[in-house]
Amino acid sequence: MHSDRHENVPRLKRSVTTTDVSTLRLYALRATYMLVAVAVGVQAWPALLDQALWNPMHGVTNSLLAAVTLMAIVGIRYPLQMLPLLLLDLTWSALWLGSAASPLWSMQDVDAFTATRIRNCVIALVILPAAIPWRYVRANYLSKRGDRWFERRSFYRAPDDPPHHNH
Repeated sequence: MHSDRHENVPRLKRSVTTTDVSTLRLYALRATYMLVAVAVGVQAWPALLDQALWNPMHGVTNSLLAAVTLMAIVGIRYPLQMLPLLLLDLTWSALWLGSAASPLWSMQDVDAFTATRIRNCVIALVILPAAIPWRYVRANYLSKRGDRWFERRSFYRAPDDPPHHNH
């Protein structure tokens, strides 16, 4: 009789798979990536290509935002695999609003450029949480066991495993 040597191992909770995310949610994600690509792209690419408009720090910012637009285009095809991009967008928008925009707003020192950035970040804070499949994020990024850090070395050897020879 065949004995299953894993029968006493507790079963892990089933992770949320791509099939557990509805087609409607996938379309909403694709629309969100398209919105990010277009809305960020119409500002980032012209500013990036016209070097007269920026100093080196603006160049870093515009390069990063242009890269976000390219990755958002990839997200249209692979909406679940590119979720970290939306999480990054959500995170930096919240951090920027709290750390940079809030003091400027309280001092009433908001110029037109900053006002546009504030509007875009507030829109991101409304749209992104609605589009992101949080159950999928929790199951696949927060609860799921991470990738190993080191090569696995087994100290237990099953009776039918050949002996290990370390040279």
